[in-house]
Amino acid sequence: MPEVAGKIKFYIGDVRNKSTLKYAMQGVDYVFHAAALKQVPSCEFFPMEAVKTNVIGTDNVLDAAIDAGVKCVICLSTDKAAYPINAMGITKAIEEKIAVAKSRYSGQTKICCTRYGNVMCSRGSVIPLWIDQIRKGNPITLTEPKMTRFIMSLEEAVDLVLFAYERRQNGDILVQKAPACTIQTQVEAVVELFKHQYRSVITPETCNLKPATSEAPEIRVIGIRHGEKMYETLLTKEECAKAEDMGNFYRVPADNRDLNYDKYFKDGDTKRATIEEFNSDNTRRLNLE
Repeated sequence: MPEVAGKIKFYIGDVRNKSTLKYAMQGVDYVFHAAALKQVPSCEFFPMEAVKTNVIGTDNVLDAAIDAGVKCVICLSTDKAAYPINAMGITKAIEEKIAVAKSRYSGQTKICCTRYGNVMCSRGSVIPLWIDQIRKGNPITLTEPKMTRFIMSLEEAVDLVLFAYERRQNGDILVQKAPACTIQTQVEAVVELFKHQYRSVITPETCNLKPATSEAPEIRVIGIRHGEKMYETLLTKEECAKAEDMGNFYRVPADNRDLNYDKYFKDGDTKRATIEEFNSDNTRRLNLE
């Protein structure tokens, strides 16, 4: 749009290269750090590439922002950073640790993180894959029907970032109270939306369906892939112990204790033993509708 074209500048660079960030940060007030390698299988095969982008890249972004006097940096994280079991989640967990650590001495630059679950129809997510399979008349593949995942729309993901922009405090991790569903429910909803396209392009012979089920695609369970969990966690038990309920969001304040090891032997938290984590198995469950 010509009326806003003058407000946008494009830079070719890489978060892995701190010198390219220096020019992009000049005159900037707010940075939304979304650069990441976020596909689980890719990071499993090339973990050091995930480290270079998700860990070193984040460190570079924050250093460049602090040096340029940026007012605020909001780092986008993921539920896979809570109790991480795969390379992507581990590197995003380190990203969060870097952001919180740097917030302690970032001066006028405020730093916070947003953590959220699966954004529907985002690049590399499963819904576009299923839609493509339906349109081509192929069987739909899913990993495990009972697996649960947090589900949010792109608009809801943006709402969380905007909430962080308006309400963050230095070192915060902000989490949206997202609902979840089983993968079975999710695939059934997609089939319901697109089944008319399936009927128009498919015949029983082309995907080995019985004639009695020719109005619905075959759903093929392929099993849990390496690096995947049965359910995801948005807030760990340890974070729930100190999280602040802000309506539709949780705020996890930074742990700003110093390295006084004497407190380690004297101070504890008795309520930690009774608190549950916030995960995709105990949150509000979406039905087919």
